[in-house]
Amino acid sequence: MTSAQPRPSRPTSAQRLAPFTTFKLGGLCRGVVTCTNRRELVQAVRDLQAVGDAFTLIGGGSNLLVSDHGLDQVVIRYYSEKPLVAREGNNLVVQASTLLDDFVAFTVQEGLDGMVACSGIPGTVGGAITGNAGAFGEQIGDHLVSATLVDRAGNEWDVNRDDLEFAYRSSKLQRSDAYVAAARFRLKPGLRERMRAQRQEIMQLRSAKHPDWRRVPTAGSFFKNIEPTSKAERRQAAGWFLEQAGAKSLRVGGAHTFSEHANIIVADAGCTASDVYELSLQMAALVKDRFRLVLQPEVQMLGSFGNTKTSPQTD
Repeated sequence: MTSAQPRPSRPTSAQRLAPFTTFKLGGLCRGVVTCTNRRELVQAVRDLQAVGDAFTLIGGGSNLLVSDHGLDQVVIRYYSEKPLVAREGNNLVVQASTLLDDFVAFTVQEGLDGMVACSGIPGTVGGAITGNAGAFGEQIGDHLVSATLVDRAGNEWDVNRDDLEFAYRSSKLQRSDAYVAAARFRLKPGLRERMRAQRQEIMQLRSAKHPDWRRVPTAGSFFKNIEPTSKAERRQAAGWFLEQAGAKSLRVGGAHTFSEHANIIVADAGCTASDVYELSLQMAALVKDRFRLVLQPEVQMLGSFGNTKTSPQTD
């Protein structure tokens, strides 16, 4: 894991947020400061606080819908183009700016098992921890030992896994003003060839059911799956309820559901964030009308939508 010199932590001009999200949507903000490691993140937060600049933090922008109106804040983008990971025996210390899939690939290369189920999931490690991302019945919080958090004043401290109160697609971080700067995971030795084969199988499965977020403007699954109502029931896919309710036929402006997955919204040319937001409301309304179930968004919304303003911790 390399240690880069601190970057300038004051934005120079207003920027559109669309290029920094996988939806490729979003209006202007007062500037973007990109940080790649914990030290840069802490310095950026402290510098912005020192001059009284309002700010919010994002990661890879993969689980984020930014308003067309933008926001009157600076955006700290905690994101690294390459994995920043250090191995300590069976423990891995990773900067939370690292892309989750890059981290998974690193674990396979190192022969450490436990993270393969997260193959192909977009976003950063920090965003994944905040939302307890996962697949196939596993989630990232299962293997976390501790995390280094940073608050809006630039204070740093370490917390243990249990302190984060992980649940399905959620953690205590979603209800706090703290951000994940770095994390420590404990994995177990595994067979590289078996893990490579498992990873390839998962990637093929995802490519068959999900659009490639690197080429197609999308944020992946828009709604959380339905929680079981008793211990005897299993969690049920939101996509099944959406498909049964007829959501695949919906379109608002340039936004429509993906042909292979009713819980995924795709943005065509000319699409706006308002199109996506309105489509999501119609999708949720169909499920509520037919099944009397209330879908909860998995995608975080940043800025003003209709008469509401929202601000996520990270993505």
